[in-house]
Amino acid sequence: MYFALVLLVIAIVIVMNTVKIVPQQHAWVLERLGRYHGTLTPGLNIVLPFIDRIAYKHMLKEIPLEVPSQVCITRDNTQLQVDGVLYFQVTDAMKASYGSSNFVFAITQLSQTTLRSVIGKLELDKTFEERDFINQSIVNALDEAAANWGVKVLRYEIKDLTPPKEILHAMQQQITAEREKRALIAASEGRKQEQINLAAGAREAAIQKSEGERQAAINQAQGEASAILAVAEANAQAIQKIGTAIQTAGGMEAVNLKIAEQYVGAFGNIAKTGNTLIVPGNLSDMSSMIASALTIVRGEGGGVVKKA
Repeated sequence: MYFALVLLVIAIVIVMNTVKIVPQQHAWVLERLGRYHGTLTPGLNIVLPFIDRIAYKHMLKEIPLEVPSQVCITRDNTQLQVDGVLYFQVTDAMKASYGSSNFVFAITQLSQTTLRSVIGKLELDKTFEERDFINQSIVNALDEAAANWGVKVLRYEIKDLTPPKEILHAMQQQITAEREKRALIAASEGRKQEQINLAAGAREAAIQKSEGERQAAINQAQGEASAILAVAEANAQAIQKIGTAIQTAGGMEAVNLKIAEQYVGAFGNIAKTGNTLIVPGNLSDMSSMIASALTIVRGEGGGVVKKA
């Protein structure tokens, strides 16, 4: 019974050392008698017990690695406190096991030295603007070296760029001055636009006013012309009717009578003017005066007074 129990324990140990189950996204490096023999892939794997052993276990997932903060000096001799995060992935388990004694430490150190080199080529202002350039430069440098370690560097991200307090204060003052400058420029542009709008409005108003005055003058002139034409047409019609009336029977006698009345009335008005009394030379013969007026009418009008 005791012997059977021993055999069972030995069998369990042999099975445990023979069957290896590798998880997904993992790679195990197998050594046989101290030498590299192969890489176990995810799933069930059979090995020789007591001869083969699992020397290294690697995870094939993307791994974030925090790079310690360090002081870098820019091209214009300004100190910057910089830290970042590195993302890498094991692509070759054999190289990752034998290419470097500690590939994580090697990647960390190389990323720090590369970061100092890249920052040293840039001025302070450019370091804040060229983050993508810095990240890409570090990835390119690390990826070339890490290929021998069976590692693929995927990306590098700068977390913080912290200049000294004096530099921060100066930058804040510069930003404040720049904002005040933009505010003053915007205000002046607003006043300029206001003056332009006012001038354009005044010009448009003057144009509209002059157009209105011009149209009013045209309308007034047209109205006066129409009135003059109407008066002229009315006078012409009146003269035409008078002429037609004169040609009728008794028309000339009526004209003679009208002229005589106007003559006598005009003479009376002259006599009343001023302090001097004007009397006709032959006051007893009023008819001669009327005859003289009729003579004028006959001479101008060309008519003939018929005697009864």
